[in-house]
Amino acid sequence: MNLVDTHCHLTHERFKEDIDDVINRAKKAGFKALVCSGTNPPTNREIIALAKRYPIIKPSLGIYPIDALGLAPDEVGMARHDGKIDIDAEFEFFNQHKNEIVSIGEVGMDFYWTDKHNEQQKKNFEKIIKLTEKIGKPIVVHTRRAEEECVALLEKSQLNYVVLHSFEARKNLIKRAADRGFYFSVPTSVVRSQQFQTLVEIVPLTQIFTETDAPWLSPFKDKRNESVFIVESIKKIAEIKKISEDDVAAQVWKNYEKVFST
Repeated sequence: MNLVDTHCHLTHERFKEDIDDVINRAKKAGFKALVCSGTNPPTNREIIALAKRYPIIKPSLGIYPIDALGLAPDEVGMARHDGKIDIDAEFEFFNQHKNEIVSIGEVGMDFYWTDKHNEQQKKNFEKIIKLTEKIGKPIVVHTRRAEEECVALLEKSQLNYVVLHSFEARKNLIKRAADRGFYFSVPTSVVRSQQFQTLVEIVPLTQIFTETDAPWLSPFKDKRNESVFIVESIKKIAEIKKISEDDVAAQVWKNYEKVFST
């Protein structure tokens, strides 16, 4: 079967010592694409370089909402950017590498890390949406504690493809986004998360992707996440949808070819 991880962070320091092994394990398991997501100018450039080294890595260049503000979440392990991000300048870089990237992301809004800059986050995201429309690539959206606000802005956009990454929202908002034609990337933590299991129940398989958000959201407690663990997601999705694992993997791959290979 052809497998895909549509959201991972392989430039994280936790992969520094064994990235070759991580890639090789993914290849042996049947992975054909690992979409590596950027969060700021340094990580975006690292991803472009990493993809040249490993063709299985597909770059997704992004501007994490907290980084855009010039703030830094308490998570360590990824390259930092000092000060606010110049969104226009970074999109110039995206345009320069338009033929190398498969999507724009991760981008969006995050009201978890700070609730003092909500309006500025909204303005930044509106600008990012407009710039992404011009590039014509799929957008991968981070929505933590800002799910409804993000969906409302995306509904007004002219984007061809919207992918909601690790979307934790109420059932009616999940259905609303699904009815709008948005896609959802389901993390490997679906094996132990009722929230994501409910999402899988609601959303048609034709609108579902598999992701890790590696090194986070592992299906195994206290264990670093990596792409091969998506096999566990496939099992859980198959169980919920009451179809075979092969059918799940085949449809997810079709979704990837439709959305990310445009």
